[in-house]
Amino acid sequence: MNRFLQRLYDICGALAGGLILCICVLISAQIILNGFGRILPGALPSTIPSYADFSGYMLAGATFLALAHTLRSGGHIRVNLVISRFRPAVQVWFEAFALLISIGLIGYAAWFMASLVLESLHYGDVSTGIIPVSLWIPQSVAAFGIALLWVAVVHTLADLIRTRAPVLSTPDEV
Repeated sequence: MNRFLQRLYDICGALAGGLILCICVLISAQIILNGFGRILPGALPSTIPSYADFSGYMLAGATFLALAHTLRSGGHIRVNLVISRFRPAVQVWFEAFALLISIGLIGYAAWFMASLVLESLHYGDVSTGIIPVSLWIPQSVAAFGIALLWVAVVHTLADLIRTRAPVLSTPDEV
């Protein structure tokens, strides 16, 4: 199960990177079209319809899909100035406390996002851009990402209990 979850975190991290790359391509294409529109007016369309909306959806998807991968790879910002001064056994208790609070808060956020997706499906919400997009689609990606973060935090707590040593702290962090 550990290898499966780590593979899932890595796949979602790679998808997040791919979405960031897609944003770069989309915005670059829009800039190029703007340039051609000024040089050769009317030769090409001067804008990509709803490009800002699609960029925003991709950014939200990249952000939420990367959360679990970032947590498990130790990429979230942590300040260990106080905790690093304690014995490892005390550090475990502080980390467990932080993870338990995180489980509650992230669980609430995941429940809220899932409720938002169901509400958007129920009412048929669509974006207001030139190209109408059913809002449940980008919301589902965000809901999946936050739910996967919740799984990653539970997974980290299980690792902490199993190893009885700090899991998220590394010696080079300050």
